[in-house]
Amino acid sequence: MLVKQTRDLESPVYRDSLAIRQAVFVVEQHVPAGLEVDEFEDLAIYFVGYVDGQAVVTLRLIEADSDYHVQRVAVSRTARHHGYGQALMRAAEAFARQSGKKTLTLNAQLSAVPFYKHLNFQTTDKPPFLDAGIMHQEMVKKLIA
Repeated sequence: MLVKQTRDLESPVYRDSLAIRQAVFVVEQHVPAGLEVDEFEDLAIYFVGYVDGQAVVTLRLIEADSDYHVQRVAVSRTARHHGYGQALMRAAEAFARQSGKKTLTLNAQLSAVPFYKHLNFQTTDKPPFLDAGIMHQEMVKKLIA
């Protein structure tokens, strides 16, 4: 899988990210489109994974002091269960480590908590919460011991 990243909201990589997010969050999960594209778009670094030239997985990182917040992790329906989500998360983690960040945090849909636990994220003490009509759990991964 080829991983590309961008901060440029006019780039093909960003448009590919949006297309995956639209298909997964808005169409499949019925998240309102107005919530999916938000006021943080221009603050994020977008990662997109390509297989045979097709964009299949995406996520974004938003910087916050000593960490990055991982958001909008989505895998195209036809590309699921091939390890692309894990591979993209590892690429984002490597980027965060190279940037000197101490932790990655994210708000996982409850159905995705086992996926993130497999990547050594730990749930925090924050109780599960509703976001965009879907229950989430805050999780964190320390990058520096």
